[in-house]
Amino acid sequence: MVGVGLFDLEDQFAFYGAYHNNKVNVMTHVICVWPLLFGGLIMLAYTQPLAMQFPFMVSLPFHEYMSLNYCFVACVIYALFYVSLEYKSGSLAALLVLFCWIAANALAYHYPFTVGWKIAAIIEIVGWTAQFITHGFFEKRSPALVDNLVQACLLAPYFVMLEALHSVFRYEPYTGFHKNVQYLVNQKKAEFKAKKTKETKKSA
Repeated sequence: MVGVGLFDLEDQFAFYGAYHNNKVNVMTHVICVWPLLFGGLIMLAYTQPLAMQFPFMVSLPFHEYMSLNYCFVACVIYALFYVSLEYKSGSLAALLVLFCWIAANALAYHYPFTVGWKIAAIIEIVGWTAQFITHGFFEKRSPALVDNLVQACLLAPYFVMLEALHSVFRYEPYTGFHKNVQYLVNQKKAEFKAKKTKETKKSA
């Protein structure tokens, strides 16, 4: 049940969890992370199509918003990666990414770039500011992106969704997952504390 490297769900989720223990910080990320992904997709939605739509797409609802542009490419990468991590919750995350793709293209379809980039900028500024504030004042630790940019950009949306599923429905990818993750989180927190103590002694 354990993957390797980037696909090691337990280790990756524990890395994320070690940076997000405070309830205010966790809730801020649950609220902000998916809109931040959407903000980035808005910008990509203004790129030109890389290919024509597949024939079957013409008969689908909202097909006019299903542009095969760079927004589509990014969403395919996200969706496939999430499903490869864990097919049940990953499939739900993939559906959310699909919705973001259609919504971002719909916005680009109805509004010019001069409006779209401002909407995206507001989302990004508000979202990142809120997260940095809660990290600084509540978590009292720098965001995970400082140490792992790939996780911040690629894994965070899936992790906050998985966190929400566990909080509301007690869902876990497999029995013992959250117990194993919490053990790893405690290890990583202890390592961080020891590192900070060592740095403090050196600077004294």
